[in-house]
Amino acid sequence: MSNLPEPARIVQLPDGTYTYADYLPAPQGTFGGPQVVHQHIHQAPPDRTVQRIALGSGIGAGTVAAGVYFGPLLVGALTAIAANLALLAFLAAVLAWGVVSVVKSVGGPDGKATAKTLAKTPKRRR
Repeated sequence: MSNLPEPARIVQLPDGTYTYADYLPAPQGTFGGPQVVHQHIHQAPPDRTVQRIALGSGIGAGTVAAGVYFGPLLVGALTAIAANLALLAFLAAVLAWGVVSVVKSVGGPDGKATAKTLAKTPKRRR
């Protein structure tokens, strides 16, 4: 006893084309009432191109998961470091301007000369 289905019959339609007998279209002259159309709308899946490329190149799923998890953490840490460095640079500039202003105003002519000398001297590394 065979579990295979019966082979489909091929028939020729009146317009000369061939089709399977299982899939014959309904006759055009009959109307059986309103036709119900089921339409399935699917949202597109998220783009996982990077993960697919990574998995295709031979690295494991654990590496991809670590990249997905630690990538945003690394970006956040680098952003925080950059913000701290920018704040420190601004603070150093304000303090230097304040020191120069105080030396100019308090020192009189000697303070002005000292400020000019300090402005002209090249910065030395310590």
